[in-house]
Amino acid sequence: MRASATILDRVSIGTKDADTLLRDTLLVVGASVLLALSAHVQIPGPLPLTMQTFVVVLVAAALGSKRGAAAVLAYLAQGAAGLPVFAHGTAGPAYFVGPTGGYLIGFLVAAFVVGRMAERGWDRRFSTAIVTFLLGHLLILSIGFVWRSGFVGPAVAAADGFIKTMPGMLIKSVLAAMVLPIAWRWAGKSDESDGMTAE
Repeated sequence: MRASATILDRVSIGTKDADTLLRDTLLVVGASVLLALSAHVQIPGPLPLTMQTFVVVLVAAALGSKRGAAAVLAYLAQGAAGLPVFAHGTAGPAYFVGPTGGYLIGFLVAAFVVGRMAERGWDRRFSTAIVTFLLGHLLILSIGFVWRSGFVGPAVAAADGFIKTMPGMLIKSVLAAMVLPIAWRWAGKSDESDGMTAE
């Protein structure tokens, strides 16, 4: 009787593990597709904004450090394979060594850091969520700046990579904090917490 129960327990655990793996895979793939689509979404205005960094930090907070980083890696793999998933429909390995290649590295670093901060509860308050997303954006911009400086010089890289993008970074960080509860439900995190608090 005990042996039968042990076998059933193992089968049950194996089924749960398989279900978890399937769910994680679908979430990672879905997030990578969302990131690819966001590269082609622009907000018109004096300073046109793409939604890539918004999706990077939001996905990382919803999925956590490992799955968030995995989603970015899947997205980068799609681009390396030649799929037109980068901004302006570009793709291929050459894009990684171009002037904007540093931002792609920044995506990966920011996804892991934001995901880790979310795992420590920084996403549970509106104010700390904004701080988390601002840090994620700063990481992306900083790594992109260092990389791009080698191509255009520090002055131009700073003007384009920080001064002109700072308003957009602030807007996207606040927007990400506002829609984060929706991302939690998409990732199945709604039962893990009472939700975001205002302070």
